[in-house]
Amino acid sequence: MLKLVGVSLLSAFSILANAQFVLSGTVFDSETKERLVGASVQLLEYNQNEITNDKGEFEFANVKQGSVTIRVRFVGFEEQNLIMILNSDQTTDIILTASSLLKEEIIVKGTRAAENAPFTFTHVDKPTLQKQNFGQDMPFLLNWTPSVVTTSDAGTGIGYTGIRIRGSDATRINVTINGIPYNDSESQSVYWVDVPDIATSTQNIQIQRGVGTSSNGAGAFGASINLQTNSFQDKPYADVINSFGSFRTLKNTIGAGTGRMENNFSFDMRASVINSDGFIDRASSDLKSYYFSAGYFGKKTLVKLIAFGGKEITYQSWYGVPQSRLSGNADAMQETAVTEGWTQTETDNLLNSNSRTFNHYTYKNQVDNYGQYHYQLHVSHRFSPELTGNISLHSTLGKGFYEEFKTNAAFADYGVTDAVIGTSTVSNSDLVRRRWLDNKFYGFTYSLQLDKNRWNSVLGGGWNQYQGDHFGRIIWAEVSSTIPNDHQYYFNHGLKTDFNVYWKNSFQLLPKFIAFADVQLRTIGYKTSGIENNLNAFTVSKQFAFFNPKAGLTFQATNNIQLYTSVAVAHREPVRDDFVDAPAGSNPKPESLNDFEIGMRVKQKKFAFTVNGYFMDYKNQLVLTGALNDVGASIRTNVAKSYRTGIELETRYQITPKLNWLANLTLSKNKVKNFNEVLYDYGDNFDTLIVIENKYTKSDISFSPNIIAGSNLSYTILKGLEITWLNKFVGKQFLDNTSNHARKIDSYFIQDARLSYSITPKGMRSISLSLLLNNFLNKKYQSNGYTYGFMGGATTYRQNYYYPQAGRNFMLMLALRF
Repeated sequence: MLKLVGVSLLSAFSILANAQFVLSGTVFDSETKERLVGASVQLLEYNQNEITNDKGEFEFANVKQGSVTIRVRFVGFEEQNLIMILNSDQTTDIILTASSLLKEEIIVKGTRAAENAPFTFTHVDKPTLQKQNFGQDMPFLLNWTPSVVTTSDAGTGIGYTGIRIRGSDATRINVTINGIPYNDSESQSVYWVDVPDIATSTQNIQIQRGVGTSSNGAGAFGASINLQTNSFQDKPYADVINSFGSFRTLKNTIGAGTGRMENNFSFDMRASVINSDGFIDRASSDLKSYYFSAGYFGKKTLVKLIAFGGKEITYQSWYGVPQSRLSGNADAMQETAVTEGWTQTETDNLLNSNSRTFNHYTYKNQVDNYGQYHYQLHVSHRFSPELTGNISLHSTLGKGFYEEFKTNAAFADYGVTDAVIGTSTVSNSDLVRRRWLDNKFYGFTYSLQLDKNRWNSVLGGGWNQYQGDHFGRIIWAEVSSTIPNDHQYYFNHGLKTDFNVYWKNSFQLLPKFIAFADVQLRTIGYKTSGIENNLNAFTVSKQFAFFNPKAGLTFQATNNIQLYTSVAVAHREPVRDDFVDAPAGSNPKPESLNDFEIGMRVKQKKFAFTVNGYFMDYKNQLVLTGALNDVGASIRTNVAKSYRTGIELETRYQITPKLNWLANLTLSKNKVKNFNEVLYDYGDNFDTLIVIENKYTKSDISFSPNIIAGSNLSYTILKGLEITWLNKFVGKQFLDNTSNHARKIDSYFIQDARLSYSITPKGMRSISLSLLLNNFLNKKYQSNGYTYGFMGGATTYRQNYYYPQAGRNFMLMLALRF
């Protein structure tokens, strides 16, 4: 009998422990007592979203017993977070108070994916950035997010750094800062070195992989990165942050803010200095940056002026390390020197340098010297609880040069006549040149956002114009009798106008179905005139018009499971170099992409999991084929068909109250359906030229690893003391589109460790001391490279270049927050 009672009690306990209840309620306006229709109600532990119906009501079924957190949002009202304990079905009234301030998130809302959007995205918040921000550029702070591969010319993550997402490089990643386009208009690339330490002034980041939602600026052909800079603080604050570490790396940052003042104004500032010698020889960085904002935060109106920018002086480490130097093969190094046409001094530098830190450049002032200054004015106004508008004006000024020492340069290449010295005619001379860029970028963006009942609609867009002067000057020459002082040997001007308008809508069709539709019209005008660096006339006059529709559906299968699918179209115009390097008479075509995404999100209190499948079908993608134009520059050519397809997994798991694990895995295939490699055969005596084409079918797209994985395992040793083990695996990558294993970057697996201790003494927000040990197993690896080759009769000449990354190194950071 006792046994039966025990079994019955255990059964009853089991049923109770696994009981599921209904949680329902009504959302009211605290002032008018009216029911709020269309409020967003989120069950955080389950990633369940509901929209209140025409009676202001919501309902969650099948909620497990225990503690749950409800987040309620409605435009124009303060967010409400409630913790409830469920032991039975429960109904509650939720009262929202009209917001005293218009939230800054309204500035970026129009260009971001909502939590229930049918796209794949990752959020990175400010605490996450602060933990990893020891002074490295933004790509290295995002290295642990899904499908990301990063690289650094200097090998340390400071200076010139790059990021690829799903194998797509920075020219195919749309980047916005507060909704303002950041990609360079002509190259479409992103130079994070021009905004050093922007991470310290970043509130949060959303990374959308694939085409994602419509945004301003360049087309997202692999991903988009959307930064929101610092939001205002309620109270005054001050920060003093100092880091130092290997390679004489030093970062000093000071920041302060007034908090919300009585007149609803707020002011914030930051200044940063970062210096590093770099891992590669002479790859130094001298970076200075600032951030300033002044804002007025009213009940219905927000006005914010933001100014940020920086100055960078970076010693060039762009050339890479030849494979012959990495392998230490003296004969191969001699062949490299002959193939490159290097002098004896340059050859000796190659032979005598460290195998992993070789830098071809030895001239003391072989630097990139550039300053970039951004100004933004954002005005938002809430016309009614349902309707909010935003307009942003922006201007970016940039000017700088990179300086180069050229050995035995031909006068003819600089439009200079030969020099006559006595009875001798001199046609060549060592010289120093500077290639300048003086540009400005300005325009406006806007959005009008409507949240009404079950419908959310955003009408937005922008108009932007870029003007850039490109010119080169000779500032010194060993033989200078025929060279005018500060001789300008080329000049050209670029003008690019970009206009776009988008209309995105989400609508709750049924209690569990949300439909998404988005259309964008983008027009581009690009004109150039003048003489290029090779002294050829450079004239372009192109107009492009792109229509980019997107559609998707989200299904809330259960309280904690969300399914979604979408299809999106994107187009992208050729970049400046495609026109500069194109052979006479050729016409590079714009690229197009059809992106299909399908996925599932699971979110529980201690566990979250996302799986996303994608198929990105490209038409006329521009790729390097090995072909050269008439002055020897590499040419990108449109390939008719190529694609990327894969699966992305992302998880968060609280194993114990002290042990947390974040991980991601990407498995993919990235193929060019038909690829023609071009090789030039100059004959046995290098006196003829034959063009050879090698045909490939379903070859791998360059720099697109089939496996990318990341892991972040954190353990709280005691209150305030945390240790984190970070891992990154990147599969092999090919340097070109031939899938040739003789031209690849080997896979690598690196491991970092981070130890941080934080306390909150009286009168301070915190004091934290952090140690970052990078690559603590001292793995020798390369993360980027390039290749070129040609034939001389029966002999094939091939040179591979790589960018080695630093071995074991450390950074120590002390952050004082008042």
